[in-house]
Parts: sequence; C-alpha cells; structure tokens
Amino acid sequence: MRSFFAASLVLLISSALMIAQESSKPSGEEGHLRALETAWNHAEQSKDAAALNQLLADTFLYVDYDGTLMNKNQFLASTLNDEVQNEQINNEGMTIQVYGDAAVVNGAYRDKGLEKGKPFSRHGRFTDTWIFRNGAWKCVASQSTLIKQ
Repeated sequence: MRSFFAASLVLLISSALMIAQESSKPSGEEGHLRALETAWNHAEQSKDAAALNQLLADTFLYVDYDGTLMNKNQFLASTLNDEVQNEQINNEGMTIQVYGDAAVVNGAYRDKGLEKGKPFSRHGRFTDTWIFRNGAWKCVASQSTLIKQ
C-alpha cells in the first residue's frame, strides 16, 4: 500500500513539474511580439515608415520621453525627420504579458546616433500595448521614459 501511495505521489509531483515547465516557456505569441518589437527598431533605425505603418494601429498614440503626445501620422512623420540619424536601437529585458487578444510589452531600450549633427545616447524604459485584430498584432499605444544616467 505504501508503494502505491509513493508511486502516486511521484506521479503527481512529476505532473506538476511538467505543467510548471510548460507554463514558464514563452508562448508562440510572446515570440511573435518579441520579433515585432525588433522589427519596429529596425524600421525606425532605417526610417522605413511603410514598415512601421504595418505595425501600428490607425488609432495608435505615442507618448515620447519628453511628454510629447503623437498620433500615428505624427509618429510616422517624426521617424522620417532628417535631423535624427539613429545608428543603433536595442531593446533589453523585455517582459511580455498576453491577455487573449491584447498584450503588454515592457522593457528597456538603448539608442544612439546623431541629432542635429550632435551625438546622443539614450537609455530608457518603454511600455507598448498591442491588440490582435484581423489576423495581425498592431500596436495601439507606446510610452517611453528616460532612465537617468
């Protein structure tokens, strides 16, 4: 009888461990959103407004690190600004929470380049809110905050 209970206990513990391992793995949607965030950085760095347009919902709102509020058209226009040349944009420490057809991505970013001919280097945090509509993820809101050096 003891061996039956011991075997049952081992089976129960191993099942719980398997479930815990599966729940800690990133879902396919999390990986997809991570790739979209990377695509956003590449599009912004290369001033590819057409690619950015595909990532952003028509109702997109952006709050920049200085408090500037932009809609989608204003944000796209800002990425084409010749006064800023991004040499590098990287995300780090991203966490992704998927809530059905919505997701929130938090992380930190580093970007550097030239602005009005002068070098800049920024380190900040961001929060992006995505929705899944018509078979695609679109960002509906983004907010950026600088981290003091």
